[in-house]
Amino acid sequence: RMDQALLLVCNELPEQGLRLAARSGSCHQCLYQFLAFVPPSNGSLRKPGTAEVVVDTQHPLTLQLNGSVSDTELCKIQYHFGEFGNYSLLVKTLSTSTKTVSCDLVINEGPVNSYLPILFAFLVYTGTLTILIVGRLFMKIHAVRNWVYTKLNPRETDRLINSELGSPNTADSVSGDLTPRLWSTSSRQRLRSLDTFRGFSLIIMVFVNYGGGKYWFFKHESWNGLTVADLVFPWFVFIMGTSISLSLSSVLRWESSKQKVLGKILWRSFLLILLGIVVVNPNYCLGPLSWDNLRIPGVLQRLGFTYLVVAAVELLFTRAGAESGTLETLCPALQDILPYWPQWIFILMLEAIWLCLTFLLPVPGCPRGYLGPGGIGDFGNYPNCTGGAAGYIDRLLLGEKHIYQHPSSSVIYQTTMPYDPEGILGTINTIFMAFLGLQAGKIILFYKEQHKQIMSRFAIWSIVMGIISAILTKCSKEDGFIPINKNLWSLSYVTTTSCFAFILLLLMYYLVDVKRLWSGAPFFYPGMNSILVYIGHEVFENYFPFKWKMQDSQSHAEHLTQNLTATTLWVIISYVLYRRRIFWKI
Repeated sequence: RMDQALLLVCNELPEQGLRLAARSGSCHQCLYQFLAFVPPSNGSLRKPGTAEVVVDTQHPLTLQLNGSVSDTELCKIQYHFGEFGNYSLLVKTLSTSTKTVSCDLVINEGPVNSYLPILFAFLVYTGTLTILIVGRLFMKIHAVRNWVYTKLNPRETDRLINSELGSPNTADSVSGDLTPRLWSTSSRQRLRSLDTFRGFSLIIMVFVNYGGGKYWFFKHESWNGLTVADLVFPWFVFIMGTSISLSLSSVLRWESSKQKVLGKILWRSFLLILLGIVVVNPNYCLGPLSWDNLRIPGVLQRLGFTYLVVAAVELLFTRAGAESGTLETLCPALQDILPYWPQWIFILMLEAIWLCLTFLLPVPGCPRGYLGPGGIGDFGNYPNCTGGAAGYIDRLLLGEKHIYQHPSSSVIYQTTMPYDPEGILGTINTIFMAFLGLQAGKIILFYKEQHKQIMSRFAIWSIVMGIISAILTKCSKEDGFIPINKNLWSLSYVTTTSCFAFILLLLMYYLVDVKRLWSGAPFFYPGMNSILVYIGHEVFENYFPFKWKMQDSQSHAEHLTQNLTATTLWVIISYVLYRRRIFWKI
């Protein structure tokens, strides 16, 4: 099967059988898992005892062979098997006097290169992008443009050219400026880099939610660590915080009452939570919705609650003049931070609550401050302690049937306890992530039109977050004070992903809004319709043309083709909706 190889163990030892066990390289401090018993060889017939096992190819494996008589370790082999490979492990005695045992791994049939479909897909998309860019450059040549205009409707052609890989422009003149202004006197002018950032995060989220070609690095990490799939949700939360800062500034500038704005915040949060529980969360293909096992937490639920807290705090403590720089500060270097000290105190209090609950809350049957996955992790000492305090709080307040039943740790760590990665305790750090995004929005407002200042502040914030991450993790995946963990939404997870977010936003701001070398396409379009794309891709996930019956369900290439096709369709849908000026706002 996909991500598996066949291993034939040949035991030439006449005196004893073998016990074969394995441990995944991605399973930290795990118990060896029994795979097979290999009988002893038949001395009279000179026929070795054999056993066939299927081994995982996603991560390196450590194979351990113990004798069945004394249960002593005879040999240990570390190897990264290849997909669909056929291997033999030959166990024999080198010397009858010393009884030295050798274990030799032989490749009977070479594995396939399961990463070639990724290379092919990259070349296809790169070629398509190159054709579009070259076509746009040709359209800048006067003779080519005139020839096209004579063949097509001039007005319609001009409209399409201006929108393709560029900013939508309603100019009818051929000689009109095709590049949008960065800042406009209109208060409703948007920074394209923000929508591009949001769309970029959303498209990767759609791709990994659809399966990511069934590659392990496009899936969530089993426990500690970081994969591509673990980056996109915090980035989406980050840019939501940035949008909160800009939108509240715009609304309050028009002298809207805070009570009215708070009402809109409450209503939008309620709709997001409701959509998450009723529309996105249940799988109606499995039958009618049941309140007995309804999952209460979820992505939209967490987004809704995070939006409520961050927007309400910002609305409550915002002061006139803070964004314009008219308020005097004691430290000019912190002039975009100090005016918002009430908000920072609130966030630091929330972080103190997270730290206290995580490391001080007593959890029955578990060590205080436990951050592990349970199951066979930590040598199987705490099998029912998945997530420590975070899992305990969810099971206590929400009930085991109302949280996620199949966490990412259940495969490698073989956990049996339900655990929700969008649970209650992790929401605190999601609020912190959104607040860091809000700080990015404050920088944009405070240093308006001062591009070097904005980009330097983004770079400084990225460095600071990176240093904090290095301290918390000790630059280690497993041995830090607080490891990077998406399931727990640990503090180091937030500082690490925000470090990347500030850098990514800096690059997009520079390319899209400062130098205008890139229009943000195609990510700009789903970024303008993010709620519709997210809900749509969840609701229609199992419907054609987003999914179809595969000829070979054990092929990464076919899974990748299906997932990329579905993701591309949502980009096209968002582009069509953008062209028709259809936006779903909550």
